[in-house]
Amino acid sequence: MRIKNKVYFALITLFILVKPVFAQTEDWRNIQNGSMIPDESYSDQPYITKTDDGAWLCVMTTGSGHEGATGQHIISQRSFDQGKTWIDQNDVEPGNDVEASYAVLLKAPSGRVFAFYNHNTDNTRSIIGDDPPYKDGLVRRVDSQGYFVFKFSDDHGKTWSKDRYTIPLRPFEIDRNNVYNGKIQFFWNVGKAFGYQDNAYVPLTKVGGFGEGFFTSNEGVLLKSNNLFQVQDPAKANWETLPDGEIGLRTPLSGGPIAGEQSFSVMSDGSFYCVYRTIDGYPVYTYSRDEGHTWEAPQYLRYSNGRLVKHPRAANFAWKCENGKYLYWFHNHGGRFIKEHPNRRSMAYDDRNPVWIAGGLEEDGPNGKIIKWTQPEILLYDDDPLIRMSYPDLVEDNGNYYISETQKDIARVHQIDKALLEKLWNQPENKKSAKEGIVADWNFQGGTFPQIVDLPSLPEFHKRDPTKKDYGGMHLRNGFSIDIQFNLDELSADQILLDARDESGKGWFLRITNEKTLQLSLNDGNIRSVWDSDRNTLQNNKNHYVSVIVDGGPKVIAFVVDGILNDGGDTRQFGWGRFNPYLKSVNGSNEVSVGTNIKGTIKKVIIYNRAIKISEAIGNYRSVSNGM
Repeated sequence: MRIKNKVYFALITLFILVKPVFAQTEDWRNIQNGSMIPDESYSDQPYITKTDDGAWLCVMTTGSGHEGATGQHIISQRSFDQGKTWIDQNDVEPGNDVEASYAVLLKAPSGRVFAFYNHNTDNTRSIIGDDPPYKDGLVRRVDSQGYFVFKFSDDHGKTWSKDRYTIPLRPFEIDRNNVYNGKIQFFWNVGKAFGYQDNAYVPLTKVGGFGEGFFTSNEGVLLKSNNLFQVQDPAKANWETLPDGEIGLRTPLSGGPIAGEQSFSVMSDGSFYCVYRTIDGYPVYTYSRDEGHTWEAPQYLRYSNGRLVKHPRAANFAWKCENGKYLYWFHNHGGRFIKEHPNRRSMAYDDRNPVWIAGGLEEDGPNGKIIKWTQPEILLYDDDPLIRMSYPDLVEDNGNYYISETQKDIARVHQIDKALLEKLWNQPENKKSAKEGIVADWNFQGGTFPQIVDLPSLPEFHKRDPTKKDYGGMHLRNGFSIDIQFNLDELSADQILLDARDESGKGWFLRITNEKTLQLSLNDGNIRSVWDSDRNTLQNNKNHYVSVIVDGGPKVIAFVVDGILNDGGDTRQFGWGRFNPYLKSVNGSNEVSVGTNIKGTIKKVIIYNRAIKISEAIGNYRSVSNGM
């Protein structure tokens, strides 16, 4: 490793140890509160494995420039304190040579560790692409071609083999159809390598060409070695490219040309599960029952309730945890608003903040085990909505869960609240009403409306920070939630279910709109924020139970209608919405008017002084649904 890199790493490690206190209330979901992983500027794919000497070994693609720039290369480093500090920084490939990119790790049963990555061995400086967008038809970003190679370490990642070893890639139809007829293959990888039945498996995404949105087509394959773990000399390893035939993992027949960044999990019956990204507005999944040789017809991913999962053109990873359950990282928006967009190849890269996570449980299916996915929770966020966090990895250590991620400039590790994950995994059976944080619980069975009840004060969101010399503000990361059970004869406008405004309009209210949605309005006297429930989720003469969650961490408003988290459906790209980050408080009147101008009845209202979890809102609905 170059000396300047060593100095840089030392400075970064020092910064981590003396990280300044943020002028905000702590929220572990805020990515700025994670532990930084040192890099050289650009940082991508901070992937981690636990080595046999007890360390965390992290590999990363880094460089002094931007993604794809000359000098991009692979580094490694180790940690013995769950990512708080890092030692043994090393170049797997140097930064003063050709591009080396997008490494993934695999530990053999012997303890040997392999790092697999792209390598521009021939120092190719341009590739033929589309014109436009490339004015002369040449692509000068060359990190997604060359050779797929690996090095190994026999000392837990402290040092790496001098030699690198090339994995032969069997040409597929997508390769022969590229501009070089397969003589040059285009590819990259983000998927986690894994072992099964003494075999090594390394994912790879084949690329068809370069143009609008950079990759114009891609599909997934698996590289399998039946003896990599056994041979001392890796040059003697055998490799085959799966699946059988000449077509990799693609989208369903109606889908688009992008099917990349495959994420694999081995299930309890030996089935392989795979999920991957598209530009169709939905992720795709499939199962293999014969160790990757053939795959079931790909389908768009659904929750256990049958609703489609929305997701943009971003990494979406599924991990099998040590307890046999699963976690799924994604971004919870998209649908036809991406699929039908004229610029979907590029715009689908946007909006990777916040990150949502779902829980998965195995069940018996017609051909073997299948995964049933819960409704999601917000996992991580940044205050800047344009920050794009992605390419995560999951590490379990002594019963705790950690996730790494990068926003391409800073990579971090975050310890995840186990209680959140347990709520996800227990969600299918949860029928309990959440009690923590209740500040008001009103029953109006058989009453007439409107009614006036006393309203307790709710937490502030933003206020002056007394420690700042410029008298600036601080985010308090607070929230509140409203649960309301009602039945309206007619979903017409001007029906105000709850109104907590004072004479100046400061406060909040919940009303029915012209579009027959439920709308929450927040007003601090200077700033107003509004968000509606999804259209077509409320009905006349139907008992509804709705949770409205105002989360002051990511500044998100979410509606859970009759146990279903709004995701926008076919009427909008986002079911959740952001409120103004500088909204100070929604405390207006100390009373709330219940049922102004309503045509029907309100049965129950619960107010929480915190943002309840989606899983709790589902439990709240189920706790009363039998009586609805």
